[in-house]
Amino acid sequence: MEYIDTNSGDDSAEALVNSDKAQTARLTRRGGYFILPLIVPILLLVVWELLSRKGLIKPTILPPPSDIWLVFVDMIKSGELLNHLRISLWRVIKGFSAGAVLGLVTAVLIGLSPRVERALVLITGLLRPIPIIAWVPVLILWMGIDEASKITVIAIGSFWPVLLNVVHGIRNTDKKYVEVATIFEKSRWTLLTKVVLPSALPSIFTGIRIGIGIAWMSVVGAELIAASAGVGYMIMYARELSQADVMLVGVISIGITGLLIDYAIRTLETRLLKWSI
Repeated sequence: MEYIDTNSGDDSAEALVNSDKAQTARLTRRGGYFILPLIVPILLLVVWELLSRKGLIKPTILPPPSDIWLVFVDMIKSGELLNHLRISLWRVIKGFSAGAVLGLVTAVLIGLSPRVERALVLITGLLRPIPIIAWVPVLILWMGIDEASKITVIAIGSFWPVLLNVVHGIRNTDKKYVEVATIFEKSRWTLLTKVVLPSALPSIFTGIRIGIGIAWMSVVGAELIAASAGVGYMIMYARELSQADVMLVGVISIGITGLLIDYAIRTLETRLLKWSI
């Protein structure tokens, strides 16, 4: 006699309902993940706009967000903002590349050689506390107001976070991996490229993220003092003309660009370092 399972249809319907609930829960979590960070900024913008419209905030000092948005759109359409951003970004790329490479090489030497670390401990301890802005007039005196001084300022700002984080990563390499490589008589180059640097990659990316942020601060500081183009120059020139809305457009543009760069680096880090997550 053939047995017919009368509960199979109910089980399938229940499984489908549970699947829909799980999918709805996932979508809700995703929505909350993206919406939650926007709540506070939106509230601040609303309060800012209301206070400006009621005259509690002087528009000459702090224009309402709606006015800043209109200026932002106009500067995008005219190409003025994009041109200044392009110039600043190109300076950051060149300066950060030089500073990061130099920081990486120095960190490897310090991390692998106690003698090198001892030889450089005094000079690094002396130079590291010097603020980036203090180097601007000195470099202008040495190099003039051309691109070289600005790129050097950015390179100095990018150098230290890369150096310190890479040294930290190298020193925290698992000793077991080093011992295994030593037992198999691997060369120092193989030890460096196959064991030490891969182990230090999380710290390297941390140094890159911090370094690129300092690079942005450095280029703006350099452009505020001596430049004829760039976001820092745009902000300073707008201050001289008492254009608070243009100044804030420049400041906000720096923040948005830095946020996008940081997001790109974090995305790359997540994809390359799945094994460490």
